[in-house]
Amino acid sequence: MFYSWGLFSYKHRKVVPLLIVAAILVLFGVFGTQLGDRMSQEGWDDPNSASTAAAKIEQDTFGRDNNGDVILLIDDPDKNFDAAKSYIEGLKEQYPDQIDHVTSYFDSRNPKLKNAESNVAFAAIGLKGDGEQTLKDYRAIEDSLYDTELPVQVAGATAVADALDDGMANDIARAEKAALPLVGLLLLVVFGSVVAAFMPLVVGGLSILGSLGILSVLAGFLQVNTFAQAVVTLLGLGLAIDYGLFMVSRFREELDAGRETQDAVARTTATAGQTVVFSALMVAFALSGLFIFPQAFLKSVAYGAISAVGLAALLSVTVLPALFGLLGKNIDKWTVRRTSRKARTLEDSWWYRLPKLAMKRATWVTVGIAGLLIALTLPTLAMTFGGINETYLPPTQQTRVAQDRFNEEFPGFRTEPVKLVVTGAESNQQLVDVYMQVRGLQGLTEPMTPSTSTVDGTTVLSAGIQDRADYTRIVHELENIEAPEGVELYVGGTPAMEVESLDALIHKLPWMALYIVATTFILMALVFGSLVLPAKAVIMTVLTAGATLGILTGMFVLGAGSGLLSFTPGPLMSPVLVLIIAIVYGLSTDYEVFLVSRMVEARRAGDSTDEAIAKGTAHTGGIITAAALIMIVVAAAFGFSDIVMMKYIAFGMIFALFLDATVVRMLLVPAVMHLLREDNWWAPRFIQRAYTRMGHAQLADAPSPAAPAAETAGMEEPEGPYRGRRTADTDSELVPFSELVKRLEKE
Repeated sequence: MFYSWGLFSYKHRKVVPLLIVAAILVLFGVFGTQLGDRMSQEGWDDPNSASTAAAKIEQDTFGRDNNGDVILLIDDPDKNFDAAKSYIEGLKEQYPDQIDHVTSYFDSRNPKLKNAESNVAFAAIGLKGDGEQTLKDYRAIEDSLYDTELPVQVAGATAVADALDDGMANDIARAEKAALPLVGLLLLVVFGSVVAAFMPLVVGGLSILGSLGILSVLAGFLQVNTFAQAVVTLLGLGLAIDYGLFMVSRFREELDAGRETQDAVARTTATAGQTVVFSALMVAFALSGLFIFPQAFLKSVAYGAISAVGLAALLSVTVLPALFGLLGKNIDKWTVRRTSRKARTLEDSWWYRLPKLAMKRATWVTVGIAGLLIALTLPTLAMTFGGINETYLPPTQQTRVAQDRFNEEFPGFRTEPVKLVVTGAESNQQLVDVYMQVRGLQGLTEPMTPSTSTVDGTTVLSAGIQDRADYTRIVHELENIEAPEGVELYVGGTPAMEVESLDALIHKLPWMALYIVATTFILMALVFGSLVLPAKAVIMTVLTAGATLGILTGMFVLGAGSGLLSFTPGPLMSPVLVLIIAIVYGLSTDYEVFLVSRMVEARRAGDSTDEAIAKGTAHTGGIITAAALIMIVVAAAFGFSDIVMMKYIAFGMIFALFLDATVVRMLLVPAVMHLLREDNWWAPRFIQRAYTRMGHAQLADAPSPAAPAAETAGMEEPEGPYRGRRTADTDSELVPFSELVKRLEKE
């Protein structure tokens, strides 16, 4: 199928790029430019959780709790705050459509609204808008908040959300401005040709434009979190360039083998193109595991990332083959490297000798590297979980500084209280029964008290929590309170949302793991024609993912490098942990497919197991390393993010790619496959038949113009797609049976 598609792309090489590029530009122009207005800041909570039900009851009864939207901290050494009162009055008069109410010391002179030294007081601004309109209202008044000579600091839940949103936007701009030029230089070094280096950039650029257009379309029907755009840019750009890198490399290899342009295009599509498609499918299936979780945040990231990966694969097998057909040998035009590729042989390369070295000490390499990866996994035992808050901003960021100061000066007014929504209370005695049970809770900033008056039997009790480490204990204690007859209790607030997200993680993560392992195992069995190789790949991926999570825990929970990278260590968001697991698993499987596919191809051509391992690594080692390096460069652009969660994902990708492209793919995989020997290639007949029907074996049986002659005496045709094995009485390797037939016909 892929070979035929390659021929089709060559035949219509002038039309295919024009149609697809035009479609993507229209998609981006019509929809993609509207993405910013369609994105959401929400989607972190479980829509079916008790905390969400509590929030809905509270909003339906009392309106949105907007008391902590914006907090203005004002210093006055004279302690009279007269100028502050005029400043607040001016804001209310200037923005009547955005400001709902203001609670401040400057109006009420409530002593609770100033600090113990009486030189700092605050005003709490409630905004009128609900949902996404809240952030728009804040941005409308933001400049005026700072337009004063008073020493004002701005904090509050909406101000923190705006700072996080700005950080995301800066990350994307940094990636586009800094990463792309550096990636272009790396591609020029890898290919030594300006034209060849430009090809993966074409795929990367078109993939980003198209995926943003798709994401905008989805945002018109679904809740798409702003975080999704950054992840789409990171994954889409990195994988698209990787796929282009593999396609260009294979096309040049086919030309070097003496093939005509048409045949080279078709074979590139049938080999590298097919691998790209299946690799993208595996990444997509890994990311689709996010749909198991209820949070809209995870679902929106999955939608965007899957669309980016799918579009990258589509462009790689449509636009690139057509461009190859147009360019032909001009793919090497504007060469900046003097040495010839034809002067280098596989056997002389470092990538050929390295797996040979690993296979000579296979047992020691396997035990040593597996032990190292397991040791790196151990810090995950110290992993803790929390929610998104101001600590995800850099310690020196002005909103973060203001929020930290407010929490310190006014601990009783935390903007993230835990709440108990009481419904159906028809008498004061019922409320007293509930109140008596919650008054003894330890770890609160003050005893829980009504934050609202009772309306239609509904009351909201609330209080701040002194230490985030007590969130789980306090929320579960509230959940276990015995409600009076006829009364319903709902635990709400940010602490409850965080605890319920963690509970969902613990409950659903095993199902996600089972789903992505099963789906990728089946796909790899079809690609490799073996059941042993997919099992080995899953184990390698789990080792890489575990080591990566261990390193991330050491950094972001335990604090290694926090001062250097300007972030505050602390609990991880459980949804972000789920996301990084899916990304790391997908990327590790991606490189496994490219590496082992070439080993399988060499084995089908008649090489021994060890020789197939060495040749497969030699063919792909340099490309995988270059692809990983390019992906690391893209991820590093996000590693300088102001947002801790983006640092977490970026460094997670960096560590996973480094481990995967070095010790795992170049050393551990060859060593383990050497120990497995002929068992690598085992599969039941139904897998072999499915593998053959996909066209793998037929293409591999076609002789290469540069293939050397092989000894044919005493060879027999074995069953299955692996046309070649050792005979009992000789060390010679078999060549494909179909090739033998062709040679006999020529003789």
